[in-house]
Amino acid sequence: MRSLKIGKQSIKYNMATIDYLIIAGGVSGGDGDAGGGGGGAGGYIKKTAQTITAGTYTVTIGAGGSGISQAVGNQGGGSSFNGDTAIGGGYGGSEWGAPSTGGSGGGGNYENGGRGTGAAGTSGQGNAGGSRSTAILSPYVGSGGGGSGGAGGNSVGTTNGAGGPGTADSITGSSVTRAGGGGGGSRSTGSGGLGGSGGGGNGALTTGATGGSGTANTGSGGGATSNTGTSGSGGSGVVIVRLLTSDWSTITGGTQTTDGSYTVCSFTSSADLVLAAGASGPANLKSLDSNVKSNIKSYNSNLIANIKSIDSNS
Repeated sequence: MRSLKIGKQSIKYNMATIDYLIIAGGVSGGDGDAGGGGGGAGGYIKKTAQTITAGTYTVTIGAGGSGISQAVGNQGGGSSFNGDTAIGGGYGGSEWGAPSTGGSGGGGNYENGGRGTGAAGTSGQGNAGGSRSTAILSPYVGSGGGGSGGAGGNSVGTTNGAGGPGTADSITGSSVTRAGGGGGGSRSTGSGGLGGSGGGGNGALTTGATGGSGTANTGSGGGATSNTGTSGSGGSGVVIVRLLTSDWSTITGGTQTTDGSYTVCSFTSSADLVLAAGASGPANLKSLDSNVKSNIKSYNSNLIANIKSIDSNS
């Protein structure tokens, strides 16, 4: 409960607070004649105790980047809510281009330096992709894409880099890990290249094989491939909002579950969150403004009456 004091009068009103999680779409892994880099996870934003009033709020969900063959990867789409935007993941490196930056950056391909150097993640949203740290060796292995919980793994010797780990969170009431990076791929039979925890796709370990896709609605990166194979697609994003149920007369939007006295709204596609204030819930700004004006008018009337009374008694 908050109050606004005007003269000797205090207007009491409620302003609700909410928690929310925003994850952008993950990106596809890289491809090349030799091993490509894993795709980066979508940007990850978690905020708690954010003030909000009744109204309609647009929720945008970013798509995962689709898998590719012998081409530059496809960037993940951004997700947004309440003025915050998570950036899509960065694609993995290949012989068609260096890895890209994103929420989390794409992993480097099999080269030592250049396109083999992992791309940076966005500060506060993710981590960098892994890099090639030793001389080029058959089976020409790529590095892992960055995850929300850590950087992608470097490719070392003949071992593919793993995708960076995701982040565990309990906004729904149960701990779930999301937004892992995709694993690096290799041209001939390789090893390693596992996707990061939270849904990252595994890298393909043989020529022409398909990389694993990131899990839908986790924002995880896709696994890389090589030669004529197809890289894994990135997982689509998600927005999850947690509200105290008693603050609102109605809550509309998303797939709704309850966790004790809270309502949890999970959005896996773009839509609106509509919040209507209850009798004891948060007043919207228009209602608050009306109450303030009414109380100011009442205060002024009482003040004028008191002045007249003083004058008449003088």
